[in-house]
Amino acid sequence: MAAFDLVVLGETNLDLILYGLEEDLPVEREVLASDFRMTLGGSSSILAHNLAVLGCDVGFLTRVGGDPLGAIALDRLREAGVHFPASVVDASSKTGVTILLHHGATRHILTYPGVMADLTVAEVDRSYLARTKHLHISSLFLQKGLHEGLPELCRELRATGTTVSLDTNDDPENRWGGILDRMLDTIDLLLPNDDEARRMTGCDDLEEAIHQLAQRVPVVAVKHGKAGSIVRRGEQQWKVPAVAATPVDTIGAGDSFNAGFLKGYLAHKPLAVCAAMGNASAALSTQRPGGTEAFRDADLRTHFLAQHMPAE
Repeated sequence: MAAFDLVVLGETNLDLILYGLEEDLPVEREVLASDFRMTLGGSSSILAHNLAVLGCDVGFLTRVGGDPLGAIALDRLREAGVHFPASVVDASSKTGVTILLHHGATRHILTYPGVMADLTVAEVDRSYLARTKHLHISSLFLQKGLHEGLPELCRELRATGTTVSLDTNDDPENRWGGILDRMLDTIDLLLPNDDEARRMTGCDDLEEAIHQLAQRVPVVAVKHGKAGSIVRRGEQQWKVPAVAATPVDTIGAGDSFNAGFLKGYLAHKPLAVCAAMGNASAALSTQRPGGTEAFRDADLRTHFLAQHMPAE
């Protein structure tokens, strides 16, 4: 059987994005948006899509419902070259959906989880995982069905030489404990943004937050917005500046950073180069609405990455 560069274990949904809305929305009134987009959503699926477009062989262990939203999402992923096992559609359930209300620099994010919380470790195809060099997990707090047994699965994989990365994304309950504490000692790479790193550790100071996380995780790569990214391994740290680009939409930029970083990481590039690759991928994603549309635009993607992606 063919080997994968990476298998993603995570959620798939669609993003419905409305633009041009005031942050303080009235109730019982019809509020008109200035624009609308329906794009592939879900941190895991955005990463899988964009990493496949960047040329990696990507497998995806996920679930969608037996509805049109799930069919559209799977079509987008297949178009990018993402591979699935046979059983990803749960005909009796609904695909998750996220509605994003865009207010310029800020946004409201409203999510119906649907089937994304139903996948369990017991259902994970171990023979499928045996075909990969690396496992990536996203949206840890949304995927409640995986919480039982996930740390043990990661330990088993690492014992066979498979590396593991994690991007928790937000904790809707804002607790930042439980499963996260059990996961930190079972992964090779943690990919939070700056706010998430602070919340995980309870530290207002980002440098201290990164220091604490690096005591438990071999590599910590933090997305730091307009400042770029910070990577820490033990006592070594690199600050890598962002790519200068005027954003159209920042949705999915963090997941796109992960895609670029992981492409370099899987090729054993120096960590500072991995971060630069992540920064370029993140900047590309901001050039179109949603997290994958810039990667689907072949002309834009080729031209932008030729300018900004570090030489491999």
